[in-house]
Amino acid sequence: MLSAWKQVKANKGAPGIDGITIEEFTEYAHENWKGIKASLLEGTYKPAPVKRVEIPKDNGGTRNLGIPVVMDRVIQQAITQVLTPVFDPHFSESSFGFRPHRSAHQAVNTVLKDIREGYRYAVDIDLEKFFDRVDHDVLMSRVSRRVSDKGILRLIGKYLRSGVVVNGRLNQTAMGVPQGGPLSPMLSNILLDDLDKELEKRGHRFARYADDLTILVKSKRAGQRVMASISRFLEKVLKVKVNRDKSKVVRAQDSAFPGSTFKRMKLTATEKAVNGFKSRLRRLTGRSWGVSMDYRYTSLRLYIHGWMNYFGVGMKYNDVVELDHWLRRRIRMCYWKQWRRCRRRIGNLIQLGSPKYQAILTGLSRKSYWHLAKTLSTNMGLSNAYLEKQGLVSIRTLWIGIHYPAKAR
Repeated sequence: MLSAWKQVKANKGAPGIDGITIEEFTEYAHENWKGIKASLLEGTYKPAPVKRVEIPKDNGGTRNLGIPVVMDRVIQQAITQVLTPVFDPHFSESSFGFRPHRSAHQAVNTVLKDIREGYRYAVDIDLEKFFDRVDHDVLMSRVSRRVSDKGILRLIGKYLRSGVVVNGRLNQTAMGVPQGGPLSPMLSNILLDDLDKELEKRGHRFARYADDLTILVKSKRAGQRVMASISRFLEKVLKVKVNRDKSKVVRAQDSAFPGSTFKRMKLTATEKAVNGFKSRLRRLTGRSWGVSMDYRYTSLRLYIHGWMNYFGVGMKYNDVVELDHWLRRRIRMCYWKQWRRCRRRIGNLIQLGSPKYQAILTGLSRKSYWHLAKTLSTNMGLSNAYLEKQGLVSIRTLWIGIHYPAKAR
C-alpha cells in the first residue's frame, strides 16, 4: 500500500467526488486507514463512485474520463502491482501498452520491421468506445483464470460496478471500465490478451498498444479477409464493438499507429499529433495566462519531455529546429507582456546585455508582441542561453538525445 501511495502521489491528478486532494490525503489516511483496512480484509469495503469528466478530442468528439477518489486510486494501484507479475509474463510479445519495460517506440518499430519485410498493407481495427463497453462477465471470466482469491475478484467486481457521477447524479455502470483509474489499463490488457493469442494462433504479424491494433498483411485482399474474421471474433467472443467506419485496410504507409506514420518505410509523427503538440504549447505560452515564469517552465518541461519521449522518434530535425525557434519567440512575448511599461522593458533589456540604443528603440516601439519578440535587442537580452538557464527545455536537444544518445551525452 505504501508503494501504491507513492505511485499515486507521483501521478498527482484531480480529486474525486469527495474533494480530497493528493495533499490532503495523508491526514485522511492516518485517520481512516484502520477502518478501511478492516473492511477490505472482511470483504465489506465499498468503493466510491467515480467522477466523470469529458475530455475533448481532436475530431470534435469527447472521451469519458473517470476520476476515482484518491483512496480508491491507491487501492487500485495496489491491486495492479499484485496482478502485474501474475498476468504480464503470459501476455503476447506483440502487446506494448501499459506494460513494464515496454513502450510506444517498441510498438512502432515492430510495425516498421514487418513493413520492411514485405508486409505492405495494414489492417487498422478501431474498437468503438472500448473502455465504455467492456462486458463485465467476459472480463471477470478472464481475470478468474489466474486469480483464485475470491476477495480480490469480488473487489475488482465492485470497482467495475461502482457507478459514475455525471453532473451531480449517480449512474449505475452495467458495462465498461472507467478510463482514468490505475486498474483500467491492466484489465483492458487481460481482456484483449485473448485477441492477441488468436492472432498469434493464426500466424499474423501485428502490434497492439492498449486498444489500438494494427495487423500487417501482404495484400489488400488478405487484409479484407483478416478484417472480417477478426471483427467477428471481437464482437462474438469478447463482446466488444468494432467501429466499421474507422476500421480500414490501407497501405502501411497510409496507416497511423499510435500517432506515427510510416512514409517511405520511415517513422514520421502524424500531422494530427504535431498540430496537437503546437496547440498545447500555444496554451502553455499564452501571454494572458497569469502564472509565474517558473511555473510556466515546469509545465512546459513536463509536457515536452512526455511528448518527445512518445513522438520524438518520428520527428524530422528541421521541423524540431523550427519548433524550437517558435517556442522561444513565444516565451519572449510572455516576458514582454509581464514587463508591461516602457521604462521597465528598456531597463530589463539593458540589464540582460542588450545594447542601450537598441533596447530604447525596442522598448518604445508600439509594434506587435510577435514582431518585438524577434528584434535584435530581445534576442540579445533574452538569449537562448538565458532562457535555457531559466528552465526552458530545448526540443532540439531532446531530439538529439533520442536519435543520437551518445552524442547527447
